[in-house]
Amino acid sequence: MNSSVVLLSVRAESVALPCSAPAVADEVARLYGALDHVSPAKNPRTAQLLRAGLRKISQKVVEETAEVALEGVRKRPDAAVRESADLLYNLVVLWHALDIRPDDVWAEMRRRADAFGLAEKLPKQPCVVGEV
Repeated sequence: MNSSVVLLSVRAESVALPCSAPAVADEVARLYGALDHVSPAKNPRTAQLLRAGLRKISQKVVEETAEVALEGVRKRPDAAVRESADLLYNLVVLWHALDIRPDDVWAEMRRRADAFGLAEKLPKQPCVVGEV
């Protein structure tokens, strides 16, 4: 795919979106890389979050997700943008804590776009008795 096209395709055709896909991916990658160099002196809140561990980081992802949704229901786009930035920050911190690289997520989105026409949520699989 062309680097100026976001991870969205409609069968064999690509659809360009009005945002800069490389800029979005670059910003996520920049944040992800910066997490390797967090120090309590320069980044006290991030250092504290990383020290708190997966449970706290995951809790922050859930909280920010709810805040984005609430701002959407309230039809407050500026607040939704701010909360979305908080959500993405906490999500990237979670990825980092789990050793998930942003490229791994982008590859999964590309796989879905190639298979289903866009990188949407996968359909639920039927539950088989005895499986967890």
